Amino acid sequence: MSKIPPSLPPRISVAIPTLLGLREGKDPMVWGRIRAAQLLAVRRAALFLLATNVMASLVIAFLLRAEIPHWQIASWEALVIAAAVWVGFRRLATHDRGDGYASLRDLRTTVSDGCILAFVWSAVPVVFCTHASSGTTTGLGLTLAVLMTTVALAMAPLALATLIFLGYLGAAIVVQLSFAGTFAAAAGLLLFTLLLMTACLHRARALVLIRAGEIVLDDRDETVSLLLGEFEGGGADWLWETDATRRVVKPGARFAFACGVDAASIDNMPLLQLLAGPGWETGEFDTGLHTLADRLKRRESFRNLRLPVQIGGEERWWDLAAAPRFDDHGEFIGFRGVGSDVTEQRASADKVNRMARFDTLTGLPNRLMVNETLVKTMADADRWGGRYAFMMLDLDRFKAVNDTLGHPIGDRLLGRVSERLNQLMGVNETCGRLGGDEFAVVVRDASDLAAVEQLAERIIESLSRPYEIDAHTLHIGTSVGLAIGPRDGRTADMLVRSADLALYRAKDAGRGVFRRYEPELHVQAEERRVLEMALRGAIEKGEMHLVYQPIVKAGSETLCGFEALLRWTSPEFGSVSPTKFIPLAEETRLIGPIGAWVVRAACEEAAHWPSEMRIAVNVSADQLRNPSFVTTIAAALANTGVAAERLELEVTEGVFMHEGLGATQILDRVAELGVHLSLDDFGTGYASLGYLGRTRLSSLKIDRSFVRDAASGLREAVAIVRAGIALADSLGMATTAEGVETEVEYKALHDLGCTRVQGFYFGRPMSPEEARALANRGWKEAAAA
Repeated sequence: MSKIPPSLPPRISVAIPTLLGLREGKDPMVWGRIRAAQLLAVRRAALFLLATNVMASLVIAFLLRAEIPHWQIASWEALVIAAAVWVGFRRLATHDRGDGYASLRDLRTTVSDGCILAFVWSAVPVVFCTHASSGTTTGLGLTLAVLMTTVALAMAPLALATLIFLGYLGAAIVVQLSFAGTFAAAAGLLLFTLLLMTACLHRARALVLIRAGEIVLDDRDETVSLLLGEFEGGGADWLWETDATRRVVKPGARFAFACGVDAASIDNMPLLQLLAGPGWETGEFDTGLHTLADRLKRRESFRNLRLPVQIGGEERWWDLAAAPRFDDHGEFIGFRGVGSDVTEQRASADKVNRMARFDTLTGLPNRLMVNETLVKTMADADRWGGRYAFMMLDLDRFKAVNDTLGHPIGDRLLGRVSERLNQLMGVNETCGRLGGDEFAVVVRDASDLAAVEQLAERIIESLSRPYEIDAHTLHIGTSVGLAIGPRDGRTADMLVRSADLALYRAKDAGRGVFRRYEPELHVQAEERRVLEMALRGAIEKGEMHLVYQPIVKAGSETLCGFEALLRWTSPEFGSVSPTKFIPLAEETRLIGPIGAWVVRAACEEAAHWPSEMRIAVNVSADQLRNPSFVTTIAAALANTGVAAERLELEVTEGVFMHEGLGATQILDRVAELGVHLSLDDFGTGYASLGYLGRTRLSSLKIDRSFVRDAASGLREAVAIVRAGIALADSLGMATTAEGVETEVEYKALHDLGCTRVQGFYFGRPMSPEEARALANRGWKEAAAA
């Protein structure tokens, strides 16, 4: 639909400066259209103006043929024709539509037309008349008077240009006559010129007023057309009318066409029967038709009444509006209204509604639809006193697939998961995707709790089976949190919260299981929330500190460095275990600033040790997602003066699951600084051995569990430790056995070829002061003491 133009006043003020184009009018949009009409009017007279100039120049040349040298006449006539042609073609180049817009600049550029014509024609009184006889001068004056009159008529819409032409040429003639002593003729020419200029202004103003009136009428017509919904040009709107008995009268061709019949067949037919179609005989009507019947019966106006109708066996949707009609005596004589076929609009609205409530990737209901289903389920259950259930599902190891194989494979995997999940749903259940790798199931009737739990187990078993996608065999699983209402929540938000807490508990239990909500989970969640708040200010409040555990060389048993271990002593919670607050820091994205502080504090302490002593710091995989991590390491080394080769960063194999996020590239950049990299907890993670050859690692740390089992002679553990040490040797890497607590364990790992040892057997984590004293004294001396 076109834009409705601004309304115009019925009268428009025409000030002389605005008319001449010296300043903008009060309504720039209106005056822009008026100026376009002015230019168009002169364009239409351009050829007439050109012909007038040419004819007048020929007449002048004929009159002067015997008194002025021919070369002068020819030169002047060439100038006149050139000027006239130039002005004529400039006017013809004007836009050929008067309903456009023209700027003040467009109007002002026409001034040059009047100036040029006035200049070339002023040569007649100024140059030629002084050498002509009185009889010839009279002919020249009459010719110029006719020319001025013609130009005043043709160029009047361009008032400023016309006034310049008339004023300049008229002044030249008056001056020439005055010098010749014919003052009466000069006065008459002056009066004639002023009359022409006045007539020019009046004609220009009349054109402006006429065009302004046309604009008002055009805009009003367009507004009416738009308000009527483009009745004549559109194909979806029609008028309808009934009599006092609600029968159709005077049906139009458009209304009949919309009904799929001819006008004669529906004349005098009850409107409700026409709209009901086949349902008229059975009495089965849409609620919209009942509403229409009620409004007609009560003789009330209505609008936006939408109802389905059957047209040629096809269901269409109509939008009706109408008002009652009364005669001069106030008697009701029927209804008159309009109708529109809105089938396409309704289909589009249904499509938008589906897009808003269904997940585009999987086709399952999305979070909004799941929530609406849950709210309706809870409302229904409240009426008949039943139980309902809500499950939250989180896919296990899906992120590893996404990071290593890419999002396209991850999206296809989500599609397969959705198919399996949907196949498990019966008439009592609805599943949906909440986002990412989170899904949900709404169980409308959970009176049989055992059946609900069996459904959770079937979901876990089904989703945990392998998936074959693009020659990849993918193994994932799912954890399920289950909440039963109304016990676990009387509102949708409370029930979802309870299921989420149960899911969190299922993940803690090792994943691949389901857990029901228990009331104590809320207590644990609250404790976790309070712990998180305390953790956020722990560094600023000085509650965190580092302790240092010695690392010694196997065989010589000489001290070669320390591992920095983070500790948190909270005034509220006391000493908090790292196994408790480190995962919390990773989940809340606090590990970044905490890890940066650890690196700085460890380097500051290592600056007080001998130059051969190394400091090892653990790095979380989440820290490597931030590209500024490299800058943090470089700044810590530069500010403390610790050599890069003295710093060793320990990463777990889980780091390599973040390759898609650039973790390995960041490790390579850290290694380029000269910092050593150590693979912690070797053998317990998911990484491929191929990463060992492609990443610049300098050492492997053998996990405590393998150390204990290898010292006990467990064949599998011995084989794994021996293989790890052999692999490290072949790649030029050192090996560190962590968690060595007895002499038996130490000797066993030394015999297997481990190069460094760490554990309680050689020293427990100690304070910075103790570590500094030990580092400066040397391990051998401390042992002798």
